[in-house]
This record gives sequence, C-alpha cells and structure tokens, in this order.
Amino acid sequence: MKAPIFISQSNAFVQAARKAEQAKAEAAKKAEDDANDVSKGQYGDLPIVGSKDYKPFPQKRYTLHSTSKIPDNTEVLIRCDVANARSQSAKLAFLNLRDGLDSIQAVIAASETLSRQLVKFASTTPPESLIDVIGVVKETKEVIKSATIQDRELHISQIWVISKSVPQLPIQVEDAEIAIPIEGAGEDQKGESGRPLVALSTRLDNRMLDLRSTLNQAIFDIHSGVNDSFYEFLKARQFRSVRTPKILGSPSEGGAEFFEVTYFGKKAVLAQSPQLYKQMLIASRFKRVMEAGPVFRAENSNTSRHLTEYTSLDLEMEFVDHYEEVMFLIRDLLHHILTELSTTYSRQTERVRQAYNAAPFKLPKDSKDIPILTFSEGITLLNKAGMEVADDGESDINSTQEKKLGDLVAEKYNSDFYILKEYPLKARAFYTFPKGGELDAKYSHSYDFMMRGQEVLSGAQRIHNHDMLKARLDALGVPIGAGLKDYVDCFRYGCPPHAGGAFGIERIVLNWLDLKNVRLATLFPRDPSRVTP
Repeated sequence: MKAPIFISQSNAFVQAARKAEQAKAEAAKKAEDDANDVSKGQYGDLPIVGSKDYKPFPQKRYTLHSTSKIPDNTEVLIRCDVANARSQSAKLAFLNLRDGLDSIQAVIAASETLSRQLVKFASTTPPESLIDVIGVVKETKEVIKSATIQDRELHISQIWVISKSVPQLPIQVEDAEIAIPIEGAGEDQKGESGRPLVALSTRLDNRMLDLRSTLNQAIFDIHSGVNDSFYEFLKARQFRSVRTPKILGSPSEGGAEFFEVTYFGKKAVLAQSPQLYKQMLIASRFKRVMEAGPVFRAENSNTSRHLTEYTSLDLEMEFVDHYEEVMFLIRDLLHHILTELSTTYSRQTERVRQAYNAAPFKLPKDSKDIPILTFSEGITLLNKAGMEVADDGESDINSTQEKKLGDLVAEKYNSDFYILKEYPLKARAFYTFPKGGELDAKYSHSYDFMMRGQEVLSGAQRIHNHDMLKARLDALGVPIGAGLKDYVDCFRYGCPPHAGGAFGIERIVLNWLDLKNVRLATLFPRDPSRVTP
C-alpha cells in the first residue's frame, strides 16, 4: 500500500511549514529586539585591524596593569584577552580579562542603558579571544581572589572583538597555570584545584596556547631579565658585543657531539660553542667580548637537563696577572644577575615558585661571600658525607655527585651558588691552561659555577702560547686540520693571557626557579625527539 508514504510526505510538509513559520517569527522577534536594542553600536566584531573599514577609538588607551592604580570611577579603554566568560543570568555576566601577568574581573549587567543582547554577546565570547573593552573601574569591598588585581573590577559598557578564538581549544590556558605532572604520572592525574595536570609533551605540542599562561609569561620575563642583566653588567665594563659564525668547517669542542650539515656539496657542522672565535678575537686585540647566541649539541640525551639547542651567554677577556681576575668578574656578574631577579623580577619569581612550591634561592648579599672550593676540597666534602669519590686527577664528578655537593655547600655556607675550581686537566677541553703551566699537571686553571648543585657555567684560563698549545694538541693526539689551523696560527702572532666562560641561560632560569625540566625555561625546545613547533 502507498498511503503511508503519502501521509509521511504530508507530515514532512507540515513540519517544514511549521519550521519556516517558527524561523520567520524568530527573525521578526530578532529584528524587533535589534530595533529596540539600547546597546546597539556598543558591541560586536570589529573590522580587521588594518583594513579600510577599521576605525581607531578616540578614547585614551590604558593597560590592564594600570587599572590597579587609577582613581575610582575612571572610564578606560583596554585591549586584553578573555580568559573566561560566564553567564549568571540573561541580565548578568562575568568575564576574567588577562594581559600578560595581570588579570581583572569584569562585570556586565543589563539595565536601562545596557541591553540583554550585549550581556549575551559578552558571555558567549570564546575564551582566548582578543577584545577592546570600554568600562568604568570601580573599587570593590571584597577581595577578588580569581584575579591578580583584587581590589578593583571593570564595569563594561562596550565590548568589541578584535580577533575571535575558536570555541574548542586543544588545551585550556587555565590548565597551563599549574605545575607539570611529576615524571611517570598518568595523564589523568589532577592537581590540588581538581583541574587535570596536562603533561609537558601536550603543552609543548600546543606551545602557543601554553605560553599565554601567567606562569609562562613570568618564566620568560625572567629569561629576558637574565639576558638583559648579562649585557648590562658587561657593557658597563667595556665588553664588546660580537656575533660569531654558527656554521663551521670543523667541531669547535671536538668529540662526536656535533650536527653535520651539507654546505654547498661539502660537509660543515653547527657550532657547539663560539669558544675558538672568542679566543681569536682576543688575539685580534678585542680585549673583552660577549655574545648571546644559539649553540648545538648532538647529545642523544632525553633527560630533564639536556637540550640539543640552547642559548649560550659567552664572555672572554684579557687578564693581567692571574686567571682569577676573570673568575671574580664572572662571579660578580652572576651575583648581579641573580640580585636583579630577586628585586626587579620578584613578582615573576614569586608567581613561578608558588606553582612549583620551590624554596627561595639562597644568595649571599655580597658576591665576595660566594663559596669557592677547589675540586679536591669538593671531593673531600663528598667523601666525608659518605659518597666514595676518587680524586684521581682524571675523572669529573657526575650529576648525582654535583647535586649532593650542592646540598652540602648550601648547608655549610648557606648559599645555593658556589664555585668549584681547579678541575682535573684530563677532564677539560684541549685549550684549557694546565695548573702552573706544566703540560703533565694533574689539575687546571678552570672553574665551574653551580646553582642548586647544577653547573650553569663552565670556564677556564685558555692556553695563549702557541708552542704550549701545539704541544698540548700533540699530547692529546688532536690533528691540526683545516678547521683548527686558523685558530692555532693566531697564537703565533702574540696573544694576551685570557680566560672566560659560558652560561646556559636556560640553566640559570631552571635553577633560579627550581623548575623540574629545562624545557620549561625554553620557548620552543629542541631535543632528540622534538623539532616542532
């Protein structure tokens, strides 16, 4: 029988007609609401900035940070991100607005002059959208714990979307505001707030969202502060900023830990260090040089301490009588950097330490109080503490022993920063000056700077005498090929005694904040398994 088909088609026709009628009624209602919208022209999506239709606002612009200091009832225009938006009712919505480290609670309530449509638009703006808001800053009677600006809130009268985010984000920025899970924890681990702990790999896969968190904004403020303080201190002491090549004809540090690249049909390597060029510049009478730049190490180390590309803060300088002149200057340099972090960047430091429950860094007030131990004295401390470590003049101490020694020094001298000098000559690079100038010396004129028991700088006096350098290379069986010839030859023309060192900027940030992984101190980390984003 065909009747059921006819009835079904008839029902479908009736339903379609009803839907059309309903849509028409809704459109009419919307048109009526729009016509009666008292807030029309006070919200919406702005034309693309830079397009012919975009028109700048005439009002004075304020930063979100400044709202904590301006007078009560001041009208402001602010550009910021929507951290989150929530509707309380058809007439009331709250937004949390964010800019860098700062956030403020915003309120939008329907009234005779503000429509429900404006409230709905604000409450449905996707998180992470960039907006311009106009509103009045008002003091609050109660502390607003969900924002960094806790004694003010913003009462919105206009809201305009500059750039809208997608509704569904791959990770929530709020989840990046808490510490990474401990190693080995499951993906379903939750923090004290009950929010999921997003694994480091997931955060790095979505790094552009991850970096928006106040936690990461603070970390990279500090990262920038280390770089700025490095240059500031050394520039005031007549250091010259230089840029050395990163594509070399042969490895700068020897060994097999270098990346080989094809260079116009020939083989070249990525620089493991600017070391040889720094020394050649000293030989060129540059006297004092500094450089911040990338270095590359082909270490297949998937640890929390290693990267295949990191930023090296290098310096090299002449000295007059003793290599410790340089060691003391570098000591004062790192003390200056850490002092700057404890003062100028105290807010950022506290934000990160709060997330990671880290103890404050123990730093003597005067740089002259930084503990300095010889390598042998360090071995003695370890042995007295029950760690059997041989002082055989050949071996370096490992990372576990370094960490233990850091704990021992902190306990004895109340300092998380110390210097270990006179390492075994056999444990150092070929250009390291032997103690006393004897090629068969057991120790060397070298030093490492330690923070919380982890090396952040390695340095030494360099061999500046051509005959001694050549004899040292011969003793080590290192051939003077094309890649080393220019370097070795520069010492034939006379070279001042000199020393220097290199900081890993990520290591300084890592240990200042007591982070759990060096990747957290790196904008876009590179390791054996990661070359994106």
